[in-house]
Amino acid sequence: MKTAVVRFPDPPYENRDFLQFQGTDEYIASRSLIDAVNCAIALERPLLIKGEPGTGKTLLARHVAEGLGLPMESWHIKSTSRACDGLYVYDTLQRLNDARFGDGDVSDIRRYIRLGPLGRVFAAEQRHVLLIDEIDKADPEFPNDILRELDEMRFTISETGEDITARRRPVVIITSNSEKELPDAFLRRCVFHFIEFPDPELMKEIIDVHHPGLDERLLDQVLIRFYWLRTRAELRKKPSTSELIDWIAALLRSGISTRQLTERLPFAGSLLKNEHDMLAVQQHLDQGGALPSTWDDIRSRYGGPG
Repeated sequence: MKTAVVRFPDPPYENRDFLQFQGTDEYIASRSLIDAVNCAIALERPLLIKGEPGTGKTLLARHVAEGLGLPMESWHIKSTSRACDGLYVYDTLQRLNDARFGDGDVSDIRRYIRLGPLGRVFAAEQRHVLLIDEIDKADPEFPNDILRELDEMRFTISETGEDITARRRPVVIITSNSEKELPDAFLRRCVFHFIEFPDPELMKEIIDVHHPGLDERLLDQVLIRFYWLRTRAELRKKPSTSELIDWIAALLRSGISTRQLTERLPFAGSLLKNEHDMLAVQQHLDQGGALPSTWDDIRSRYGGPG
């Protein structure tokens, strides 16, 4: 199991067992995020994570599982998702087909019960990390529909009367993009954390995980352009961390030099993801606007390092 290099002074916790998660080598987490994860584990409450798209909300669950040495189960929520599907599905169609064509013992209903992600975690021998991803995509009543199961860590299969009870309470991580408000009753049962967008110094550490040994001059120009774009009020979608990582990969694979980067904005489609934003940047340049080359060029709107 990988352990992260802790970048923060040890907090003054008397109980060292509280620090079960400290990040991983491939996931640079802030001190406040690490504290939120450990708080949720200690309280045995779901951890609700919000933040801009591309800030690592979904990845967090995988790295918590890695850091704790636990298996992981994912439940990716869609607009059509129902709470009961996370527990189990009764495959009535398969049973009907078997009854029609004489394939198997249709009297054994258990053959047609398929546990969902939540059900599999409850039924597992080992403790799991459970990711409930983008819960705000579902119907507004969805969060309330899983409250009792998350509280009691048990449910009953109504077709068979079988009770499924978790042997070990899972570590539950729930992500939301704030597309819908979540019910107060649901929020009361969660530990909440908002992932702030990384500042340049933390972003350098994140980049070093994905692109180690990047030339310092190139890295500086990349970050200046990236944070400059994020200050542009006319952009409808600010570029995210994941898009920055992709942009750097494109620059490296193409062999773009630091000097070439100061003269233009190559592979802008890696950062800007709609025609409105592409046009806004192009109009800025066409009207004589300059691309920034130093932190001083954007310091009035974003402090930058140093």
